[in-house]
Amino acid sequence: MPPRRMHLVAYLKTGPTAMHVGGWRHPESTLGDILRPSRYQHIARVLEEACFDACFFADLFGLYDVHGGSYDAYLRRGGQISFLDPTVVLPVMAAATRHLGLGATLSTTFHTAYHLARWLGSLDAMSGGRVAWNVVTSATDLEAQNAGMDELPPKDLRYDRADEVLEACFALWEGWDPDAMVLDKKAGILADPSKVRYANYAGRWVKARGPLSIPRSPQGRPVIMQAGSSDRGREFAARWAEAIFTTQRSVEDMRAFREDIHGRMQRHGRAPEDCVILPGIQVVLGETDSIARERAEYLNGLIDPELSLAASSSGLGADLTKLTEGKTLADLDQGNQGMQGTADMMAQAMKAEGLSLKEAAVKRGKGREIVGTPEMVADRLEAMFTGGACDGFVLAPTMFPGMFEQFCRAVVPELQRRGLFRTQYHGRTLRENLRAA
Repeated sequence: MPPRRMHLVAYLKTGPTAMHVGGWRHPESTLGDILRPSRYQHIARVLEEACFDACFFADLFGLYDVHGGSYDAYLRRGGQISFLDPTVVLPVMAAATRHLGLGATLSTTFHTAYHLARWLGSLDAMSGGRVAWNVVTSATDLEAQNAGMDELPPKDLRYDRADEVLEACFALWEGWDPDAMVLDKKAGILADPSKVRYANYAGRWVKARGPLSIPRSPQGRPVIMQAGSSDRGREFAARWAEAIFTTQRSVEDMRAFREDIHGRMQRHGRAPEDCVILPGIQVVLGETDSIARERAEYLNGLIDPELSLAASSSGLGADLTKLTEGKTLADLDQGNQGMQGTADMMAQAMKAEGLSLKEAAVKRGKGREIVGTPEMVADRLEAMFTGGACDGFVLAPTMFPGMFEQFCRAVVPELQRRGLFRTQYHGRTLRENLRAA
């Protein structure tokens, strides 16, 4: 058997910051190019040169205004904002690369199955089979109101609809045989109609007639990514996901999550190797341990406490400006909003460090980096990977693009030297690279 190799995926935003809410203020972070193609082409080339499996863009169908009922904190202080639609940015990155996987976050709650299948199928065909769909059901009423709804449906209903959306999309993508395109000028045959089919999908909430107008891509359909942490979200991931982005706090939590997902996958008739499980990480590197820790301290000193609290409000779907002393997560009025992953991380922090809810909300994201020399960081990643906690990692930036550049220049070669990470791409498509040993 070939050695098991870890997978690396980059977490990106089309805005000033991603995960680390102070990173955009670092002197080495670039801001003036956020609306320019060159920013995204550059990071795509950096990641591909380091043989990353993929990158994906987290996204929101709107602008966060949960905290204080206003978007003031997010705009003024520099939160996780999407200044551009990632589906516009990804083709720019596809044109600059040949191997890197390219992921878009799109909601099954607001878009029709045909729209989703058409957008993603087009990009998958144009990129040569390198697209991933980070499937979300959305988590804030503000998004619902931008889609003509008053509020989000209940979580379980959203996932029930998501199941139908994916069933319909799969039927649409499978409506073209791989050899349907003939392109025979002499015979006057462009495509073989007998190898194209209607989807004729009809569920309780979703209908799609088809056929899709997009020929089959080299990987057949986009890779399915997912990040649900609730019981219903995990069940959805166990059925559909080929890559799961998760945010556990400790190695023990990572291992328990992975074992839970594998058990659920087995009940769906799927093997563990059908899906890679990738915890999110951030790193701060230095030539020595002390230098790295000084850099981490400086970086975390850039975090605005109000923005950190606003980010927690948005993740929880509850306005923490209304938080009173002694309240717990169970006391929050979230309605149908909020991400279970955010609640889980805060609950773990409160338990591990004896924090109040407000303290955990303000501290969220601070001090969670892996800090050290490239060798020390590689040691930590190797221990988690070989210890059965994960199949690789989703790497989120602190300062952008410098953290990715440092990681690719210093940590990746160390992982390669240890035989833990690929030195070249072996697959033609994203799915082939994710399934590789």
